[in-house]
Amino acid sequence: MTHPPYERPAPPGPSVPPGTTTAPAPPAAPPVAPPAAAPAPPAGRGALASGMTRLRAAATTEPGRLRILGAVLAALVVAFGAVTAVEVAYRAAAADDVVTRSQPLSADAAHIYRSLADADTAAASGFLAGAQEPPDVRKRYEDDIATAARLLVRAAANTDGSSQSAREIATLNEQLPRYTGLVERARAANRQGLPLGGAYLRYANQRMTSYLLPAAERLYEAETARLADDDRDARAWPWLSLAAGLLVLVVLAAAQRRAYLRTNRVFNRGLLAATTAATLVLLWLAGGHALARAGLDEARAHGQDSLKVLNEARINSLKARANENLTLVARGAVLTDDGKKDKYETEYGAGMGRLASALDEAHALADDTAGRAPVSDALRWVGEWRERHTGARQTDDAGDYDGALAKVIGGKDSTGAAFDRVDAALRKALDHEQDEFTRAAERGRGALTGLPAGAGALAVLGAAGAIMGVNRRLAEYR
Repeated sequence: MTHPPYERPAPPGPSVPPGTTTAPAPPAAPPVAPPAAAPAPPAGRGALASGMTRLRAAATTEPGRLRILGAVLAALVVAFGAVTAVEVAYRAAAADDVVTRSQPLSADAAHIYRSLADADTAAASGFLAGAQEPPDVRKRYEDDIATAARLLVRAAANTDGSSQSAREIATLNEQLPRYTGLVERARAANRQGLPLGGAYLRYANQRMTSYLLPAAERLYEAETARLADDDRDARAWPWLSLAAGLLVLVVLAAAQRRAYLRTNRVFNRGLLAATTAATLVLLWLAGGHALARAGLDEARAHGQDSLKVLNEARINSLKARANENLTLVARGAVLTDDGKKDKYETEYGAGMGRLASALDEAHALADDTAGRAPVSDALRWVGEWRERHTGARQTDDAGDYDGALAKVIGGKDSTGAAFDRVDAALRKALDHEQDEFTRAAERGRGALTGLPAGAGALAVLGAAGAIMGVNRRLAEYR
């Protein structure tokens, strides 16, 4: 038997009364699209514009203006302290270089020149003494060579490798062994009684005067120029710091006047503290630098200038003594370029003239009795040296070579004894002027001690005072 398929009955719906017609359902409303988002402002410009807007809004109110004023005052005071610290630190470093580097190197360069010139003088004196060279003359020569070598090592350690000084030091280190080798050959030939010894000694002197002494002179000039640069940097006025300090004081005064006009209070303690701190920094800066300049000016006028002239005087005395000895060594074999005069005798006369002129200038520069007395002694003995030299030349021209030799390298009445007195007086004058320079330069350097750190600390305190003063006014609006 077949059954019809089974169908699930529909769920019961709402009852509809009989005879009622069912209306069709209205169509569904279409979905409403959300409104389009506004385009975002470009990155950065929106933040800047927003910030400027807030800043303009803040500036229209008194609390906002006070906050801006406090930030400006604190920034100006800190900037003043920073600029002062940097400028003064640079000048303090230059002043320290004058005392500890530039001037000592300049003095070492002059000492190198003097040692080389004195070694040449001692070599000629030892040669004239004959085969048995006096031990003291030999020791003097060896000490001079050792001193020059030691000072060259120290100068090389404190000089930039690419500078002119480094090139001159290299030349000196290269030529010094060649010179000492020629001197040893001259000494060996002289001991054997060979006339070749005189030629070797003249070659040694030629190398000294053509290579070593010019290089030492250029080294001295380079180090003296560096000393002048450091001295000029240390004495330069810190104009930027001074201008910044005056600007800070003007702005702080205007801020205090503004506070007085708006509150009728005479003083704002915070702003007054900031003004005091800025004033102290400015006075310390001006006074300390003025004292530093005074000390460095004194060091230059009464020390450095005198040292330069005295070094020239001593160098000329050593050259004159070497030429005086070589006059007897060469015995007229070396003439001037025109072939009319003895070369060494002519150079001796020129050197003595330069020596006398330098001593006159040094005497004028000396500012106390301790500085003038040794220069006066040197001048007196230069005159005695000239008289004795004239007598020695007259004896040599008369054909008495041994008599002339005794008057040049003999006892207390010789030209050598007069030269020793001149050299001792110049050494004493140099020591005195060196002490004068060092004391004055150290006073100048000491005037700047502590100023960079002090300026920074006072600037921080001044900025804190300015902020506290403004905050005190802000508290009145809360």
